[in-house]
Amino acid sequence: MSKMFKISLPDGSVREMPEGSTPADVAAAIGPGLAKAALAARVDGELRDINRPFEGDSSVALVTSRDERDALELVRHDFAHVLAEAVQNLYPGTQITFGPATDDGFYYDFAPTAERGPFTDEDLPAIEEEMRRVIARDEPLVREVWRREDVRDFFQRTGESFKAEWVMELPDGEPITMYRSGRGDQAWMDLCRGPHLESTGKLDPQAFKLTRVSGAYWRGDPKNPMLSRIYGTAWLNKKQLAEHLVRLEEAAKRDHRKIGQEMDLFHLQAEAHGSVFWHPKGFLLWRQLEAYMRRRLDAAGYHEVKTPQLMDARQWERSGHWGKYRENMFVVPDEIPSGEDDAPVLSGDADLMALKPMNCPAHVLIFKQGITSYKSLPIRMAEFGCCHRNEPHGALHGIMRVRQFTQDDAHIFVREDQLVEEVKAFCDLLDSVYHDLGFDKYAIKLALRPDKRFGSDDDWDKAEAELREAVEASGRATPEFGWEELPGEGAFYAPKLEFHLTDAIGRTWQVGTIQSDRVLPERLDANYIGEDGEKHRPVMLHRAILGTFERFIGILIEHHAGKFPLWLAPVQAVVATIVSDADGYAQQVAERLRAAGLRVDTDLRNEKINYKVREHSLAKVPLLLVVGKREAEEGTVAVRRLGSDQHQKLMALDEALAAFAAEAVPPDLAPGQG
Repeated sequence: MSKMFKISLPDGSVREMPEGSTPADVAAAIGPGLAKAALAARVDGELRDINRPFEGDSSVALVTSRDERDALELVRHDFAHVLAEAVQNLYPGTQITFGPATDDGFYYDFAPTAERGPFTDEDLPAIEEEMRRVIARDEPLVREVWRREDVRDFFQRTGESFKAEWVMELPDGEPITMYRSGRGDQAWMDLCRGPHLESTGKLDPQAFKLTRVSGAYWRGDPKNPMLSRIYGTAWLNKKQLAEHLVRLEEAAKRDHRKIGQEMDLFHLQAEAHGSVFWHPKGFLLWRQLEAYMRRRLDAAGYHEVKTPQLMDARQWERSGHWGKYRENMFVVPDEIPSGEDDAPVLSGDADLMALKPMNCPAHVLIFKQGITSYKSLPIRMAEFGCCHRNEPHGALHGIMRVRQFTQDDAHIFVREDQLVEEVKAFCDLLDSVYHDLGFDKYAIKLALRPDKRFGSDDDWDKAEAELREAVEASGRATPEFGWEELPGEGAFYAPKLEFHLTDAIGRTWQVGTIQSDRVLPERLDANYIGEDGEKHRPVMLHRAILGTFERFIGILIEHHAGKFPLWLAPVQAVVATIVSDADGYAQQVAERLRAAGLRVDTDLRNEKINYKVREHSLAKVPLLLVVGKREAEEGTVAVRRLGSDQHQKLMALDEALAAFAAEAVPPDLAPGQG
């Protein structure tokens, strides 16, 4: 008699299944509909193939297309494998490397033959058609466990040097799994952890699209060979793909790099990789945002500080960043470079310093100056701190991913009994700021302890519970706010709350954060004098609302498509003439607008008014005030608002001044606020 396993299902029921049974057998036992719909299964929490046999008594949750997160992860992984098989079918001799799922699809890195040369976008249609042929063949995807040496030998025999190298570096004791696609000797093989769908035919052949080709170094190291990376987007069905392609089209129109150029806000160039050259209009936008944030922080009881850019490496060692974060830091020797032409520029013997990648250790050093009483807490220390992180060139993206950036950073030093209320107050402030900046929807995630971390389990238990309690106290631990806990996603020193904005076209951006940290005060020996006269450690809350100014301005540009609310717009109005006879009146109008506090330009060029309208619309100027002889005689302006097409409104100048001055008031200064 065969051994029986107890299989516990989400509804609390338990089924007994014989040894050798699979989740597919469980689905079939429940009913033919589920047997057809089941794509995979979570077995004791681990996502697994639907045909992988149980190894003992198990808790099982079958995964269908309704479980969208898991289902998308599966199909995107499978599309990556189908891509690799298709490329090798079309271009024999091409070597395969890695092919993970991504947030909206997948990619795979290939090493084409020298004769073939790198892949290009022109190759994508043919590869797509071959992928559809692989899907149509409905090839079974079969998991096999191999010995490490057998995998290496297989890949060496088949000319796959990258895979042969990689398999020998996998951790000892880890099962080595190969996936077989197809049948018999002609089956296609790949090294992969899985899981996968039952067969290629489970994929919708109309639910994917290859999008682009780029270069990528093997294992991300510029010293290694350059590979061809083919990207694709993939979904559960054709409708989802179509909706995503519309979003991509809209995202391209909103690209902050394109709009930034049209509005003359900033530029980037190779002489300063990852650093932004802010133009006058772009820096006006920055200044408006910074002034708004400074007022909000002042009103919330923060004290602004300024800390050094360079600090001794020993300080970073004490804080723990040197060991955990050094590869992302710009390191500087503390010496004067040689001025001799035939001598090395640097001796190599100097002490090391580093440009700060974050502000927190410096804020602890300020906190430690003098003696702090428990009565002085909480201390809210804010800094618009310029930081540097040594991001790889290939990871840089416009002003969204840069090397030099300014954080809207703050650290709050609290007693334990103050922590929950302080985090709740931060959540309320953040909520208000996001709404003022035009974001009505965001999600809150609690990122829990990672495997590699500082601090005791007791401290982590306490810190996670406090953040959870604060969100609950704020009334935001609800589905409306996308409340979710993320195991393993915390920083190495603290759990954190993450705040994910949803923009105008449905994309999410993780921007705000607050972290509850007991580790850094301990490492840097920060303390306060308690009511009992003894020294106590404060808890340090690391928090940001915008994240970085550079990235948040990029998000603002794309969210508003450059059409900023009037208070934020770099140029709020342009006074444009129809005829030169109105030049003097136009200048008078502009002066009165400036006197009312608006940022105004004039356009007195000898150009047709329709040309001027098009040009200032492209530059996303919110208000265009058109004046001619009649307006000059009557003391009026013809107002065109951005996006109103041909509609304009004739207004008395005094009426227009009052209306626009009121509209341009920042939300925190508007009547009834504060």
